[in-house]
Amino acid sequence: MSGKLIVFEGVEGSGKTTQMQLCSQWLETLSVLVILTREPGGTKLGKHLRQLLLEKSEDKPVGEVTELLLYAADRAQHIEQEIKPNLGAGKYILCDRYTDSTIAYQGYGRGLSMSLINQLNYIATGGLQSDVTIWLDVDVELGLSRKRGQSKLDRIEQETIDFHRRVQQGYTELAANYPSRIFRVDGSLNQELVHENIKEILIRNSVISETP
Repeated sequence: MSGKLIVFEGVEGSGKTTQMQLCSQWLETLSVLVILTREPGGTKLGKHLRQLLLEKSEDKPVGEVTELLLYAADRAQHIEQEIKPNLGAGKYILCDRYTDSTIAYQGYGRGLSMSLINQLNYIATGGLQSDVTIWLDVDVELGLSRKRGQSKLDRIEQETIDFHRRVQQGYTELAANYPSRIFRVDGSLNQELVHENIKEILIRNSVISETP
């Protein structure tokens, strides 16, 4: 595979969408073919799964294991339909969330079996990892305040503050365990400085070269 998979991770309101757009614009100036996608919801099937996963339902809540399996199904479809073909075509894929989200949210946040999560992640991806994962690290309270100022909160965003803190702890431990793949960026800085830090990480790790 000649393309690259660049994943953006972080708690709610960390700025992933904005930074993906800025990164895409920068890569396009370097004549790089870029695809922007997300999990859940990167395929037609995934859009339906995203609705099921994120809509708030008081009378019929989604079970925790059900949630995990739905994310795995979304990822398996995403890999086969979008990620593998585009990587094979030499494109750079910027993906909003990937396997680390499942570990952080369903593992640390929900407390589900890490062994089960790792097994499902492997089944869904065939072992395909990101070339680089950008972890936009922001304080949980700051991130949630950003989301409240933008739109109505979805089911995950409405979880307790303790849940989101456990998710943040998950990202912290993942970054410590995989320093050659996951790179922390201070997401509380201004947008342009965050973007410059991301560019520096991608260049330093030979994901992209600014030299034609």
